[in-house]
Amino acid sequence: MTTYQDRDGWEVLGDPSRRLIVASLAERQQAVGELAQALPISRPAVSQHLKVLKDAGLVTDRAVGTRRVYRLNPAGVAALRDQLETFWNRALGGYQDVVEQDTEENS
Repeated sequence: MTTYQDRDGWEVLGDPSRRLIVASLAERQQAVGELAQALPISRPAVSQHLKVLKDAGLVTDRAVGTRRVYRLNPAGVAALRDQLETFWNRALGGYQDVVEQDTEENS
């Protein structure tokens, strides 16, 4: 059985509700109740999605009184950004190869 710890951030972000949570947390750190008020899902659903995001390393939490406040995990987000940059650089490299090949053939 695959656990969320075994999934990468891209797979976890495949869920639209999780993307909404990440977008909200990108603006500011928030407690579950604050997130639930702004999202079209229930508070228990927000809690479940936050657990998945936390297990994937994309969010962290801390206790503030009786509440848990969540924020994006800079290390997790940086890892996604690094992966995206790698994909982008490979795509640009592939494009450059095609352009250079076409240029050589037309010379």
